[in-house]
Amino acid sequence: MTLPAGERPVAAAPDGVMLAVRVVPRSSRNQVVGIDGDAIKIKLTAPPVEGAANAALIACVAAWLAVRRSAVTIASGDKARRKRVRVQGVSVAEVEARLAQVDTAPAKRAPS
Repeated sequence: MTLPAGERPVAAAPDGVMLAVRVVPRSSRNQVVGIDGDAIKIKLTAPPVEGAANAALIACVAAWLAVRRSAVTIASGDKARRKRVRVQGVSVAEVEARLAQVDTAPAKRAPS
């Protein structure tokens, strides 16, 4: 999905990038789903209590972008599903290349 230039979910930041993320807690597995509207949709197995989903988000983003967990911080939205995540040590082009690799095909439902 191509978004207008002003609505990109990935923006350059000092020493890295800023990601607009929409978290879906209590999913069946941790995974980056792809671009959903103006944010990157990320599913997490952790529940949204006592920072568990935030810790899972940091670990998931770090693994997805192959950076240390200490390079990933939540800049805003600590208690919301929509968050701004700062990642140090990667470029916008690297993140967009990873997004292009994500399978964004809709899930197929079993016939009823």
